Amino acid sequence: MVSETNTAAAPAQKARYFTAWRWHFYAGLFVIPFMLMLSITGLVMLFDDEIESARYGDMFTVQASGQPMQPSEQLNAVNQAFPEATVTQFIPARTADTVSRFSIQLPSGETRFALVNPYTAEVTGTIDRSDSWYELANDIHGTLLIGDLGDRLIETAASFMILLLVSGIYLWWPKDAASRAGFLKIRTDSGSRIFMRDLHANLGGALSVVLLLFVLSGLAWAGIWGGKIVQPWGSFPAERSKNAPESVITHKMLNHGSEEEMPWNLEQTPVPSSDHGGHGAPEPNVERKYSADVSIDQVVTLAKEVGFTHYKLKFPKSDTGVYTLSANTMSGDITDPTQDRTMHIDQYSGEVLADITFADYNWMAKAMAAGIALHQGDISIINKALNVFFCLAFIAISITGGVMWWKRRPNGSRKLGAPPVVAGGGFWVVGATTLIAICLLFPLAGLSVVAILCIDWLIFRRVQSLKQAFS
Repeated sequence: MVSETNTAAAPAQKARYFTAWRWHFYAGLFVIPFMLMLSITGLVMLFDDEIESARYGDMFTVQASGQPMQPSEQLNAVNQAFPEATVTQFIPARTADTVSRFSIQLPSGETRFALVNPYTAEVTGTIDRSDSWYELANDIHGTLLIGDLGDRLIETAASFMILLLVSGIYLWWPKDAASRAGFLKIRTDSGSRIFMRDLHANLGGALSVVLLLFVLSGLAWAGIWGGKIVQPWGSFPAERSKNAPESVITHKMLNHGSEEEMPWNLEQTPVPSSDHGGHGAPEPNVERKYSADVSIDQVVTLAKEVGFTHYKLKFPKSDTGVYTLSANTMSGDITDPTQDRTMHIDQYSGEVLADITFADYNWMAKAMAAGIALHQGDISIINKALNVFFCLAFIAISITGGVMWWKRRPNGSRKLGAPPVVAGGGFWVVGATTLIAICLLFPLAGLSVVAILCIDWLIFRRVQSLKQAFS
């Protein structure tokens, strides 16, 4: 979204233009590799179902015949096939001709999906749950495979995208005849440089609101802005469950690896506990063999009675653990975020300890439930198709921005080629206010902006002044 045409006749306007361009330049150099990575991994995650079907093909299909067998019979078959494993989750067949899935944890710590024919209770195969293109792409998308450091770098880049958007819109918006010539136009007959400028500026300007929504919904998962600032506001209060004692397990701990199975607004909320009275000492962090007074058949019957259709069922993890029924758009169970539902059931009495629906979410949680579903392309095939287009557009914006920077660098020079500093502009109130607001709202962006301004003032501008003084 950078125009190299001097559209400002007045010194103040010219200075503002070059200041915005300089901000856009520095933010863009940092953001481009991250935007490419996020867009490419986002495309992989969008096609998770198609990739999985291509990899495993007929392993997921069965011949429908009669009535499915009870979930307990399917569970017994899994226990017999894997006597040393711990069964942690049940995912019913989504259609009449597909398998049921049981997530099992082997003594080695490896997790697999045991695939079961629901009509015969036969274990037809297994899939290494961690050997997933989606999980790999999601790990890169969230942490660059380097943990908290990667999370912080991505959060900083996403925060910088806000600065990139604001400065880009200022540069893109027409101010004179020259800038209006390329506004909302892609000129193909004026050379490659103009073509790339038009493509970069108009794609970026037209999709700026879309990119902003992607950034904000994506930042909801970030460690600082999401985990420390925004997510606590949207978290469901644990005291709203049925006076059940809280465990030391949070909903986020019920996720499998980087898979987001629990709703965003519940991740920081403790899971209620079952009344283990007389059943032994609590072991909140110890995985164990599935065993409870209330059977899987009773829980599945309850799920059907209260309206669950496609869902995941987590088994109790300890003597004080609970059954957890969950159906939400973030994990791909359903497509309508207003139907999100999470239910916890006492493993001994069958009492519903918490039944959390979209209606129970506060305004922040409702906005994020819808925003995250749109972000992941879960709402409909149209939503998915649009997200594919947006990812490709963001890739094009990144590549054209990088190529334009490379082309305008002085030949044979090791300089960054930053836009020049133009004197005489005075104090730009709107620009300074925008920069301060971004720094306050997004802490990591604020720290990075301060660092960049210091480097720019202490090194780049001083070096330029010294060269001018001795030339």
